[in-house]
Amino acid sequence: MGNLDAAKQSHKRKVTAAGLLITLGVVYGDIGTSPLYVMKSIVAGNGGLEAVDHDFLLGSVSLVFWTLAIITTLKYVIIALRADNHGEGGIFALYTLVRRRAKWLAIPALIGGATLLADGMLTPAVTVTTAVEGLKGLKIGGNIWIGNQDEVILTTIIIISVLFFIQRFGTQLIGGAFGPIMTLWFLFIGVVGLVSLSHDWSMLAALNPYYAIHLLFSPANKMGIFILGSIFLATTGAEALYSDMGHVGRPNIYLSWPFVNLSLILNYFGQAVWIDQNRANPAFVHAAEMNPFFAMLPSGIHLFGIILATLAAIIASQALISGSYTLVSEAIKLRFLPRLHIIYPTRFKGQLYIPMVNTILWLVCIGVIFYFRTSAHMEGAYGLAITITMLMTTILLYEYLRLRKTPGLLAGIVFIFFAAIEFVFFLASAAKFMHGGYVTALIAAMILLVMIIWYEGRVLRDANSYTREKVSLLAYKNQIKALHDDESYSLYADNLVYMTEPSANYFVKKDLIYSILDKRPKRATVYWFVTVNVTDEPYTAEYTANTYDTDYIVNVQLYLGFRRSQSVNVFLRQIVADLMHSGDLHPQPQKYTTMPGRTVGDWSFVLVQEELSPETQINGFAKLLIQARIWLQKHTVSVAKWFGLEYSDVVVEHVPLVLGKIRKTHLKRIHHRPASAQTGEDIDDDEDDE
Repeated sequence: MGNLDAAKQSHKRKVTAAGLLITLGVVYGDIGTSPLYVMKSIVAGNGGLEAVDHDFLLGSVSLVFWTLAIITTLKYVIIALRADNHGEGGIFALYTLVRRRAKWLAIPALIGGATLLADGMLTPAVTVTTAVEGLKGLKIGGNIWIGNQDEVILTTIIIISVLFFIQRFGTQLIGGAFGPIMTLWFLFIGVVGLVSLSHDWSMLAALNPYYAIHLLFSPANKMGIFILGSIFLATTGAEALYSDMGHVGRPNIYLSWPFVNLSLILNYFGQAVWIDQNRANPAFVHAAEMNPFFAMLPSGIHLFGIILATLAAIIASQALISGSYTLVSEAIKLRFLPRLHIIYPTRFKGQLYIPMVNTILWLVCIGVIFYFRTSAHMEGAYGLAITITMLMTTILLYEYLRLRKTPGLLAGIVFIFFAAIEFVFFLASAAKFMHGGYVTALIAAMILLVMIIWYEGRVLRDANSYTREKVSLLAYKNQIKALHDDESYSLYADNLVYMTEPSANYFVKKDLIYSILDKRPKRATVYWFVTVNVTDEPYTAEYTANTYDTDYIVNVQLYLGFRRSQSVNVFLRQIVADLMHSGDLHPQPQKYTTMPGRTVGDWSFVLVQEELSPETQINGFAKLLIQARIWLQKHTVSVAKWFGLEYSDVVVEHVPLVLGKIRKTHLKRIHHRPASAQTGEDIDDDEDDE
């Protein structure tokens, strides 16, 4: 497996035409569709075409240029991409690299993951609605197919619903077209922008950062510092760029980003020139919801541009949907979220589908479209949460730099530089809160609440547990041997498996030993104690097996990467074959079987499920948090299904979970109690009343 992973990483290090094509199709969907709404948002926020002048436009595109240069290019492409976890990127991969430095680092990881998911939920709604709005009022074949906003909404909902519906079948086939379409998209927006820019080359003066800084304090800028809320939309896809590194490899991003960046800049500059030359044009000044991206397209390619923009918006949405699956899957493996049913619809590595996440994303997108109705209103909710994600990534990047022995002063300068810029963007975006940002904030808060309940609930449970005592397997080795040999008990199973939690050496929860010896003694040929350890590497697939010099006890430690599926049933088939081949276990020939020559007996899995005991004596908030975690555990994927045991012989045993100290009541024995003092209830009281 190590050789396979090495080959995989070696392949990613190679820059090929196919790799670059895939990179363009997978990585840049979100940031690549930002020209559809950035300049539109800037102009609308300042009061429309009549309220802008040449200096305002010069400063605006200067701000866009330097925002892309500092946040996307410098922070993410140059610095963050080097903070990879065996080729994998993203906030959770970064967290796994630094989490051993301090426990509190889980906080920025939780917050960053929640806000990234929340903002990603809005991307399909914003991008597809913006693209479809380009068709409104446009004659196609002599007819206007979309004449009003209601028809825009209906068309957008149909497109998005189809997109979410096909997720369950996998997107391997359509995914092959993403690269060529996005390559055509970037060529298209770059050329269109260059043609428009050629009408006024003086706009290139915006490359000077002076105009960006000057605009922030210029009276022509009616928004003041809050213009950065619209400017920031140009770089919202930077975090997704970092997260998708594992799919395409760092070198392919390094080589493709200059092309993408140039195309974006040319288009922004071209839009600025078009706005400058048409800000007094009556045909556009009084047009409702004018979008400079579509307005500057020559009439001959207008329809082609809208169709291409719609395809790019769909691809951007697909990238965010797939990214959400990956993000949730990583959060589950890191124990930030409860277990959810994960499906692998194709043989394509890394492609997965989470039905519950798909349904939630679809419902949120539909709800956002109905609630905001226009892309202009949606832009108010877009971008706020991602500023928080970027701040959290900056915190983790600082810890990563310190981990890599970067001088403290240099690491501190890097942290302060990016944190200060992103904090200003956060303050500017916070102005959107009452204009729709509260929707994103509410979604992020709900996701974060679930994460806190799941993560902190486990921490509180382990810290306050009175009954989760750990015992040594070696201390009960002789009793288990005696039960194994005691034929007065019928054979419970050839292989009896207990799933255990990660623990040092040979310790397991006492509940498991109690289940074997006390709660109906279970005689078995082999007792298996299996622990799944999630490693910091994404694709680890290793195990250790300790038999303690016996042929009836096996302690298996599975080491699986945080992107591996945890199919215990499949892994045990290989492990038992390995142990029998090495002589650690004896064959288990079956007299009655449909498989001639079968040497492995039957399997039975015992899952010990905890129920919060009424005897729990902890404070109200901690108890409420743990109860909420248990509720989530019951209403998400069961342990059996998560470990691939849904078709196996599984027995669930319930044990009490007592938290805090137990208040013991000592009963005093007496020989007689006066009849007048007896107040016991009659258990047949209802029958007597009849």
